[in-house]
Amino acid sequence: MTDVVVVGAGLAGLAAARDLEAGGAQVTVLEARPRVGGRVEQVELPDGRRVQLGGEVVGNAHTSYLGLVEELGLTLAPSYVAEPGEITRQVPESVDVGDWPSWCTEADRASYDEVQAALAKVHAAIDPDDPWSCPDLERLDRLSVGDWLREVGATANVLRLWELVHLSLSDGSVERQSLFAYARKTVVGGTTGSYDVEQWENLRVAEGSATVALTMGAALRDLRIDTPVRSIRIGAGGSTVTTAAGEEIHADAVVLAVPSGPARDIDIQGVSDARLTSLRRQRHAWAAKFVAAYDEPFWRERGQNALSESEGVLGSTWPQQRGVLSALVPPERYAAFVATDPETRTREALDQVAQMFGPEARSPLQTWTRLWGSDPWTQGYVTNWRPGDVMAVGPLHGTHEPPFYVCGSDQWVAGYMEGAVRTGRAAAAAALTGGH
Repeated sequence: MTDVVVVGAGLAGLAAARDLEAGGAQVTVLEARPRVGGRVEQVELPDGRRVQLGGEVVGNAHTSYLGLVEELGLTLAPSYVAEPGEITRQVPESVDVGDWPSWCTEADRASYDEVQAALAKVHAAIDPDDPWSCPDLERLDRLSVGDWLREVGATANVLRLWELVHLSLSDGSVERQSLFAYARKTVVGGTTGSYDVEQWENLRVAEGSATVALTMGAALRDLRIDTPVRSIRIGAGGSTVTTAAGEEIHADAVVLAVPSGPARDIDIQGVSDARLTSLRRQRHAWAAKFVAAYDEPFWRERGQNALSESEGVLGSTWPQQRGVLSALVPPERYAAFVATDPETRTREALDQVAQMFGPEARSPLQTWTRLWGSDPWTQGYVTNWRPGDVMAVGPLHGTHEPPFYVCGSDQWVAGYMEGAVRTGRAAAAAALTGGH
């Protein structure tokens, strides 16, 4: 018998367990993988560089994550936004370096400014503390970002620029993304205008983002890896978590800290149908991450900063640290990426990088690929809010039904590492307040 069982040892589960133990609770953490961290993971090169194979960057508004880093005695450093050089945009007809690609005209630039002004009006109608009060919520949720862009008169090239940005983030095409969800993310994140990496992605943990998870995991008293959960039974007089091996663990409360996809694979009983419907209705963007390590940042000699947006299979690249290049494969291109053998997959990815940054890209020290969409313990990357999804998931999103508590990056809307830590700590606080 324990006070609380935490299901999942990603950032959310670890943050929840850490605060629960600090509050005096006896906690058992169950993790399906043979490691902690979930979508944060790292390896070390012979020269000591820690390569991040999962989440890397945060921004100024990600205060829960930044506070945790300070509490753990780790340090923050500037992210790739401090890399010298200019952004690259790759489309079939050109590779352009600089703020504006060659296919954008003065009329497109003017249209871009008009779109930003129209977006500010959408933001003004959304209360970050009560987004459900938005008077136009249903229409904005049914409206795709692409349809909204056309509605406000965006030129074809501005639409193309927005599509490049959204696919670079791997959260889905503008044609399949709710405008309300997109605007809500920006407002809740405390920023203005469209997604700006200078605000959202300007910081990283110098010791490696996975070190945050590893540090928390090492301090827990009862952490069990390689322990998938089969079922959860919630009851007022006590709850039972059953592992895939058949072990039953009894507790006063349960914290579910796994992504929505894997959560659907767990048989959960004793909570309301409305809550299960809300949890299971969330949709994940199937994405992959590709990382290549080199001796040196060769792209600098060409005046590039290795940040790119592309219409290729890799939707984006960025330098995670000296000589290490990260890339994301967006949902719309995931099938093409995973449909071939690993050798071909790697070669094609490096060929695309070489087209943007030079032939040196074809000779990395090492590469890594993480297929988050196909990983049974992840089943995706970030929540993919398609038109109508916000209303379908409903206002139970991110709330609790004691003694059943929910946390994870899916339960917030403005940054997945921040969301994991923020909701993990909030779930712990709620459980402790509830006497668990």
